[in-house]
This record gives sequence, structure tokens and C-alpha cells, in this order.
Amino acid sequence: MEDEKIVALYFERREEAIAETEKKYGGYLSSIAFHIVGDFEDARECVNDTYNDAWNSIPPHRPGVLSAFLGKITRRIAIDRFRRSHAQKRGGGELTLALGELSECCADGQEIEDALEKKRLFEAVGAFLHRLPDTQRGVFLSRYFYLDSIAEISERFGFSESRVKSMLWRSREKLRKVLLEEDLL
Repeated sequence: MEDEKIVALYFERREEAIAETEKKYGGYLSSIAFHIVGDFEDARECVNDTYNDAWNSIPPHRPGVLSAFLGKITRRIAIDRFRRSHAQKRGGGELTLALGELSECCADGQEIEDALEKKRLFEAVGAFLHRLPDTQRGVFLSRYFYLDSIAEISERFGFSESRVKSMLWRSREKLRKVLLEEDLL
């Protein structure tokens, strides 16, 4: 079913909207959640919470890109769940590693999530990503949006882990320079 029709079902308050959302985006959302929380049951709960949040926010919101809208909700829910479950024990997990890597170029004493919420920073990062070649953008997003491990990225793109690490480092350095030029660091 087309996204516009799914959104229309939400506006009509028909429960079929959730079933159609699950059918079309369930695997995508589960993948995002699992890469963050690392547990299938927790990921499933995050996805169910995503459907609930979507139901409660459509209407009044009318998402332009349903997959991005749902992905953002899932990512927020999964990060919150990860933080709650790891509040006592810091370290481990791809979320901690990925955000730690990004904080080197983005966060000046702030949490990376807080920094990313600022409109100018969001726009600068978006513009930076659009300027990257497709492969570098894919590797960057795989690591820092989907929170894939270096091994998973290496396998998906057919690169050695060393090459993936190098690409990520160069991309972070380019991003850091862009943010410095934009006076965002």
C-alpha cells in the first residue's frame, strides 16, 4: 500500500493503518531497534511503541516521508530503552561506540543527541551528507544512523574492516571541518 494511503488510514482513525504499517515497515523498524537495543524482544517492544506513537501523532502531523518519520520514532524509543537498561553499566554496544566516535567531531562537552537536535547543526549535517559520494554516505549512515557494527558494514559494502574504519574517520574529519566552518563547534 502507498504511504499516502497508510497516512490517510491514520487520519481516518482506522486500525488498519497499524496493520499496513507493520506489513510495509515492520522489518525496517525492527532492524533499527535491534541494532540499538541488541535484543529481539526489546526491539519488538520498541516497534510496538513506535506504532502507538505514530497512532497518537498522526493526526495532527502528516509525515512527508513515512519511513523516515517511523524510523525516527523507533530510533528515539530504542535509544531511550537502551539508556534505561544500561544506566548502571556504561560501555559496550554499538550505540555507545558510534556516539562516542561522533562526539569527537560534534559535541563540545554536550551529549551528541542534544547537539543534533539543534536546527542549524541538523541542516549542516544534512548538507554534508548530501555532498558525500553515495558509498561514503551509505557507510556513514549505516554506522551513525542505523548503528551497524564495523563488521556488518564491511560485509554489506564488501570492504575490509580497516577500510570502513578509515572511511568513517575521514568522513568524521570532513564533518568536523564543516562544523567548524559553520561555527557549530
